[in-house]
Amino acid sequence: MNSPLSEPTLIANAELPRSGGVDRAPIDVAVGVLFRPGGDFLLTSRPVGKVYQGYWEFPGGKTEAGETIEQALRRELQEELGILIGSAHPWRCAMVDYPHALVRLNFLKVYEWSGALQMREGQACSWQHLPVQVAPVLPGTLPVLQWLADEGGESSSG
Repeated sequence: MNSPLSEPTLIANAELPRSGGVDRAPIDVAVGVLFRPGGDFLLTSRPVGKVYQGYWEFPGGKTEAGETIEQALRRELQEELGILIGSAHPWRCAMVDYPHALVRLNFLKVYEWSGALQMREGQACSWQHLPVQVAPVLPGTLPVLQWLADEGGESSSG
């Protein structure tokens, strides 16, 4: 398998101090870019009580000890959205330096799943296309929107 492309580190809210000092270890996060026929992609809002609550992002979450990125994505989407995904296609990675954490976002494209979407954390969801019509968008989501635009806004299955 080819390794996903990695982008330079994105600094979110650069004017704010960073917790944990300069030698912070990155936290791996599995992120699903779910597409439905026609090319629309799913964005969810961050739940109340979480950092950046109300911001829109692609669904996913932190990996747990011993999990692969794909295993983490499967678990997170079942926990958060109540769905079981089919194949997950590694796509790209982005490092984002947020004031509260340094995160490595591992994006996987998903075209097949079973089950109806359930917002189990009280979040909202919205099927979107470019340009997105929801705001505010989480800083770590912005590169993905640019990558999709660079691909012609379409969800090519490769």
